[in-house]
Amino acid sequence: MTTGIDWDHPTDPRAGSWQLEHVKQYVASGGTEGHHWNGTQTLLLTTVGRISGNPVRTPLIYGEADGRYLLVASKGGSDEHPLWFRNLSANPQVRIQVGPRILQGTARTADAEERAAYWPVMVGHWPAYDEYQAKTDREIPIVVIEPAA
Repeated sequence: MTTGIDWDHPTDPRAGSWQLEHVKQYVASGGTEGHHWNGTQTLLLTTVGRISGNPVRTPLIYGEADGRYLLVASKGGSDEHPLWFRNLSANPQVRIQVGPRILQGTARTADAEERAAYWPVMVGHWPAYDEYQAKTDREIPIVVIEPAA
């Protein structure tokens, strides 16, 4: 685990955004509300800002496989990676809240074989991922989070 990081006081999404409202609901309810969202499941990912060094929290759709958590760095099909993914590239240590459970972990980008296996899993959770991939020449990464023992 990264030392010196105040995981309990992250920066949340910008004011007025649906993401901020989602995070507030998730945190205030201890994860009982907000975990299920628009027909899928979400977690709260806290990364370490690659420039600020401060924790940053983001609500994301997730899947599970082999005791790991899976995330799609889609940014809605943008040609750029989302900020949270760029943060992981600089520091792979994360905290996630999955419903009421809070876990530390290490994130990595799925290799080609894993991506091929996990992409259909994630499209099963959010079919628009296929549309997002079609909008960009960038191969949208899948992130694998290994919870700490």
